[in-house]
Amino acid sequence: MTRFSDFTLPRLDGTPQALADYAGQVVLVVNVASQCGLTPQYEGLEALYRQYRDRGLVVLGFPCNQFAEQEPGSADEIARFCAVNYGVSFPLFARIEVNGEGASPLYEWLKSEAPGIFGSEAIKWNFTKFLMDRAGTVVERYAPTTEPADIAPDIEKLL
Repeated sequence: MTRFSDFTLPRLDGTPQALADYAGQVVLVVNVASQCGLTPQYEGLEALYRQYRDRGLVVLGFPCNQFAEQEPGSADEIARFCAVNYGVSFPLFARIEVNGEGASPLYEWLKSEAPGIFGSEAIKWNFTKFLMDRAGTVVERYAPTTEPADIAPDIEKLL
């Protein structure tokens, strides 16, 4: 049986990151993009991270270019954009695919653990969010339009 902690993925700088390193934390996984109408959610994601990180929350951002090619930049460009425009300090990973034949095994697992509306597993757009408890169990999947601040009560329950 696969678990969240079984995956290792490259960070934005190419360094391998074992997700087991986040064991015992509440984790919010988000597929992100820099040129999307929802990109301002970076601000809310960073606010959640800063508010709750000392209590055990980590936000993990996974850039994805599958939706209208809204994340076309290089790793350096993505890092610069996030830092300069939104002060992002939460971990960002290398660009991935979330749907289709090239989908990341992490996202295949997330989608199977928390299917979307009507049982659909496909990620519909940038900024789909998955919240996991300290045991690494997916407890909720949020639509791209769900504002990060609206997730705060669910995070509070898990902390």
